[in-house]
Amino acid sequence: MNSTHLASLMIVGSGAAHAVVNTVLKSGKDKMSSRALIDGFSALLLLPAAFFLPLPHDAWSWLVASGVVHLAYLVCLIKAFETADMSVAYPIARGAAPALAAAGAVVFFSEPITPWVAMGIALISSGVVAVGFGRHIDKRSLFWAVGTGVCIACYTVIDAQGVRAAPSAQSYIVWIFLTLGGALGVMFAIWRGPRFIAAARTEWRAGLFAGAMSVVTYGLALWAFRLGDTPRLAALRETSIVFATALAIFVLKERVTALRLGGIALIAGGAILLLAMPA
Repeated sequence: MNSTHLASLMIVGSGAAHAVVNTVLKSGKDKMSSRALIDGFSALLLLPAAFFLPLPHDAWSWLVASGVVHLAYLVCLIKAFETADMSVAYPIARGAAPALAAAGAVVFFSEPITPWVAMGIALISSGVVAVGFGRHIDKRSLFWAVGTGVCIACYTVIDAQGVRAAPSAQSYIVWIFLTLGGALGVMFAIWRGPRFIAAARTEWRAGLFAGAMSVVTYGLALWAFRLGDTPRLAALRETSIVFATALAIFVLKERVTALRLGGIALIAGGAILLLAMPA
């Protein structure tokens, strides 16, 4: 198996795990406290590895930039989930991200893109947005969902560059969770105060599970970005919407429409195209 196929498999696995993390976040009563638990546990789980891996030399500036964007992303994501169903907010948030990330990678970092990859990105982005249509969403929810998508595109491009600048993928993965997960987890916990303590008592098991899955999802994504090109992989990661829709239906008991099923078909078509064509 060559690096292109390995990166593709890793990014699809990342998408599946990402849907699980967001389902746990959406199901929590206090979204910000749930996010604090997830990020805090992810940092604690990877803390021992920091003693055995090199520091991410030449990647510190990327880590700082990623931290700023991730903070904005998490605030937007939490607000979107507080004001709209997951099956509406999640597709809108993820829909614009592949095209924006591809544009950023090509324009600012001269990454390659072929017409076939561009077509696959268009199919996946269209499918993801279609999954979110068909139900009412107010302007406030739409604002937070679109803001989430912009942040996703920004941190995708930033972290793709960061993981390539670090001495190893493992080094960048560990330190991004330590710096982002630890700092943002503590920040959100302090922000919520007594509400976080109450949520931690009842939701710590879900937070621990989602924290472990968060390591899996973004760890796989970062490792894949070190092996392959950003435009193609950023789009493939949005296959997470297929898993997210299934979880929204069967776990969160949300309704699905024919339009959403059609959107999933577009996503599948785009994914097949990207997986079949060479990078």
